Amino acid sequence: MAPEITEAFFAAHPEILEEARTFEMVRATARTPGASPEDYAWERSSSLQDIYTIVFVRGLDEHEVLRRIGAADEDIRLITDEDYSQPEGPEIITVRRIEDWTIAIEDCGWRAREALPDLSRDGGEAVIALRHDYAQHQVTYAVDGQLITDINPGFPIDRHGADPDRLNHHLRELGIDPAASDSIDNPIPAALALASRITGVMLTPQHLRRPILGAAIPGAYF
Repeated sequence: MAPEITEAFFAAHPEILEEARTFEMVRATARTPGASPEDYAWERSSSLQDIYTIVFVRGLDEHEVLRRIGAADEDIRLITDEDYSQPEGPEIITVRRIEDWTIAIEDCGWRAREALPDLSRDGGEAVIALRHDYAQHQVTYAVDGQLITDINPGFPIDRHGADPDRLNHHLRELGIDPAASDSIDNPIPAALALASRITGVMLTPQHLRRPILGAAIPGAYF
């Protein structure tokens, strides 16, 4: 955008410029017992890349989660350390069961985000934590096929959905004021901690270990 256009916009809307100058950078940290962003400090040095989606699904087994994300039965197999997603395909997704939840980790893609209504339909529940360093991170919560809350963990006041305030108590437990225009300086650990507080499932580096069941979905997606 041309500089003169930007200048004209802010001249006409000085309140936006003032708000941009006064936002506060806040570090999320647990204020109550339970999952904390500090529990996910390992994410930085893990095999997870700058784009990935982790989806927690209650009520479906591993094979059904993979199918609803878009894997055909012939795509489902044991995934090893030699498997990784490529722009021309395949896209790699791994799954594991933790208590009542199936957790799928999608390398360099967001199929699970698009499949969230299907993953949660028929009385189900699903949560995704999406890291996308070149677009926008997301935490999205869906129940019975409906998107309840979609939160930008970097700017949690940016919330949408049928009930955008449903998860506010979890945000407060992480030291985040849902009514403040704050910028969160540790959005990915905060997003993962938020997902853990919703589901009661804590991920550890051991949950990234392969070989494990998953799918290699052919064709480019990301």
